[in-house]
Amino acid sequence: MSTDKRKQSLYFPQVMLKDIQLEADRLDRSLSWIVQRCVKVGLPELRKLPSTEEPATPAPAEQE
Repeated sequence: MSTDKRKQSLYFPQVMLKDIQLEADRLDRSLSWIVQRCVKVGLPELRKLPSTEEPATPAPAEQE
């Protein structure tokens, strides 16, 4: 299996980058590995979010 290793620049807020770095240090892993694992773990949750192309689901009416 071949792995695509193209470089990509990503920009994170300073606080988030610090959190990623702390986890990388704690796990003795690279920043890249941490971000890749975050995507793999978090992608199922992101897929639950509605697309900008999907109509918004109306909120249920409040009952009195």
